[in-house]
Order: sequence, then structure tokens, then C-alpha cells
Amino acid sequence: MRAILLSGGLSLILSLIGTRYAIRVLKAKGYGQEIREEGPESHKTKRGTPTMGGIVIILAALLAYGLAKLITGELPTASALLLLFLFAGCGLVGFLDDFIKIYRQRNLGLRSRAKMIGQTFIALVFGGVAISPWLENSHGVRPASLHISVLRDWQAWTIPAVIVMALIWIIVTGTSNAVNLTDGLDGLAAGASVMVFGAYTLINIFQSNQTCFQSPAPELGRCYEVRDPLDLAVVAAAITGAAFGFLWWNASPAQIFMGDTGSLALGGGLAGLAILTRTELLLLILGGLFVMETLSVMMQVSYFKATKGKRIFRMAPIHHHFEMLGWEQVTVVIRFWIITGLLVAGGLGLFYAEWVAGV
Repeated sequence: MRAILLSGGLSLILSLIGTRYAIRVLKAKGYGQEIREEGPESHKTKRGTPTMGGIVIILAALLAYGLAKLITGELPTASALLLLFLFAGCGLVGFLDDFIKIYRQRNLGLRSRAKMIGQTFIALVFGGVAISPWLENSHGVRPASLHISVLRDWQAWTIPAVIVMALIWIIVTGTSNAVNLTDGLDGLAAGASVMVFGAYTLINIFQSNQTCFQSPAPELGRCYEVRDPLDLAVVAAAITGAAFGFLWWNASPAQIFMGDTGSLALGGGLAGLAILTRTELLLLILGGLFVMETLSVMMQVSYFKATKGKRIFRMAPIHHHFEMLGWEQVTVVIRFWIITGLLVAGGLGLFYAEWVAGV
């Protein structure tokens, strides 16, 4: 528990201080955000705001985790290292995208195919290692499972490894791109991510306390077969603190943007936590805001093509639709945060429901 508190606290401090320093450096170098011409008119004033702030989120989380382990004298676990690899790896793809935008002074960075290739490579390396039998612990548990999972593994059906790899690819690329789509208003993606990563910190702590390897009655089926849940909580707390510290400077009016560097990293981190905690389908509820944003884009594009030019929303993703209706940006962000809070509360309620009912 000390490591969890340390990683969360240290990452918060590192992110608060580091983001302030990054704003100065990025401004001095002229690394400002390019705004797409078809976007809302109110966004034109944001041109030139420092971007790539996600670098601070990534570095703060990595440093905080390392310092927490060093202070407590604990060794990193395979699950935590895999999660950090996915988190930083997706962030690297985003960094390349952001850097190209800045270097070429345009709103288009990596081509969609190149970005997908990078995300696919990171996802497949993560998945291949996570399901490999040589990472089984003394209880025969791997970081990722070969079963369908909602609150825990459904042991009745073992999925072939090739299908598991495909599902991991879908979860990683889908979630990282979903957070990226959500990052369109000051503080929206950062604030929503804080809540979801905070929820996963609680889930990991509970899974550690109710592990099947120490449960007095594992036959009741109310325990969890998760490899290294407590160390996953340390990583989740580190990312939560880093995103929270960044939000201080990213809240409206934003003094810095996280860019694809931050949004892809945060999405990759959420995907990794869902996979490694055996709660892949629960992520659809906890991260329901990201799902809603993604669906709005899919619906808009599909309807536009099918009707040859007609639209469902005034603009997608859906947060821009409400802006076009005349809502203030801050109003949209706060209400979407409220939606995220309700979804996180519902997801946690579902997770704890069987235990509450069994008391």
C-alpha cells in the first residue's frame, strides 16, 4: 500500500512541476498546436498553444513508479512492466505523430496507416508476451488470460491464442484511439482519464485483497486470479496522479495540450489495465465516455457515406456537436465529466455488487 500512495503522490508532484516547466520550454521552441480549419470557430484562438504535454504524463508516471519501488525496496513485476511498456509504447507512436505536425506546421501528422502500424506493433508485442506461458507465476497464472472476462475470467471457454491476440489488438487500438478522439476540449480527456484510472486503482487493490491464492473459500467463485494486482495498482495510481497534475494546466483555458502523445498513452494504459485485470468488458462501462465519442464518429461517417452528404450530428466527435449547438466549452467538459463519474460509479458498483449482495 505504501508503494501505491508513493507512486500516486510523487507522480502528481512531478506532473505539476514538470508540466509548468514543459510549457516554458515548448513555448520557447515554438512547438504549438495546429488547429484544423473545419473545426469550431472558437478553437482558432488555441492555435500556437504548446502541445506534446503528454510527454510529462508519461515521464512522471514512469519516474514515480520507479521511485516508489526504490523507496519501498520492492521489485517490479512482469505485469507492471508490461503495462508500462504498452503505456509508453502507445505514447511513442503519439509523439511521432505530434512531432511531424509541429515540424511540418500542419494538422496532419503520421498517416493513418503508419499510426495503425505502430499501434499494431506495440499491441502485438504486448499481447504476445502477456499470454506467453513463460511468464506464469507459481500458481500458473499469466499476465493476460485465454478467457472472456467481465469481472473475472469465464473459465467455461478457453479461447485460441490467435483469437486472443486479435482481441488484444482490437482493445488496445480501439481504446487508444477512443481517448485520442475525446481529447478535443480543454481538460476533457485528462479529467475523464483520472476517474477511470482511479477506478482501476481501487479494482486492483480489491483484487489483491481477494486473490484466489489466499482466499479462505476460493470455491465460492468470488476471488480473482490476476497476476500481480497490487503492482498494477501502483502503476494505475502513478498514471492517475500524472494525469491529475497535468489537468491543473490543461483545464480551461488550457496552457498546454497533451497531444496524441498523451491521449494514445492514456488509452493504451486503460487497455492494458482492462486486459491484465481480466475486466475487458467492464472497460466498456468505466470508459463509457470514450465509447460514446467513438460511436459518434462511426455513426457520423457511416451515415454521411450512406446518405451522400447528410449528417447525424452537426460535428463529430459528439463534444463538438454540443459546441455547435451553442454550449460553452466549459459546460460541455463539466457535463461530460459528470457522465464519466456516473459511468465509473456504475462500473464500480457492478464490480462490487456480488460482494455487497453476499454480505
